[in-house]
Amino acid sequence: MSPVFAHGHLRLYLLTLLADHPMHGYEVIQALGDRFGGTYVPSAGTVYPRLAKLQEDGLITGTADGRKTVYAITDAGRAELDARADEIASLEVGVNDSVKSLADGVRASVGDAMRSLRADLAASAQSANTEEPTSVPSESARALRELEMALGSFRQQVRADLRRRATRGTLAPDTVTRLRDGLEALRKSL
Repeated sequence: MSPVFAHGHLRLYLLTLLADHPMHGYEVIQALGDRFGGTYVPSAGTVYPRLAKLQEDGLITGTADGRKTVYAITDAGRAELDARADEIASLEVGVNDSVKSLADGVRASVGDAMRSLRADLAASAQSANTEEPTSVPSESARALRELEMALGSFRQQVRADLRRRATRGTLAPDTVTRLRDGLEALRKSL
């Protein structure tokens, strides 16, 4: 999966979050998790060093509040946001693409798990109706499940990539033909 934020964009997004109101680090992490519907929650090791760098650069302040540090945007941070307003609008489009991509991945993963569960339940029901003892699924059945999961993952990744390109206006007109031809060639090779 491609990274959620391009280089330097998490830093800018943190400034955007702190422009709304001061927060401590854990609240920043929660706000990012909420923004991504829980599909992406950055680690403390990702967020805190960037907050420290923003503080070092004078774009935010950190004030001790008991055991927590509350971060607030400075005038210099607001000026940075104003100067990069166009980039922030583009960043929002990228974040929306990432949310859709991550959600597609979750849906595909859940769908794959459900299909696998249904197959296992059907196999279990079938073996219960036979007089032979239950056996370990055959190599073919296992391979088929793995192939179905790989196809689901591939489909989700291609969909997300194509959506990103369409949003950015970089989707080539011959993409459909190239994709169909490539998939057909792959199918024939199997």
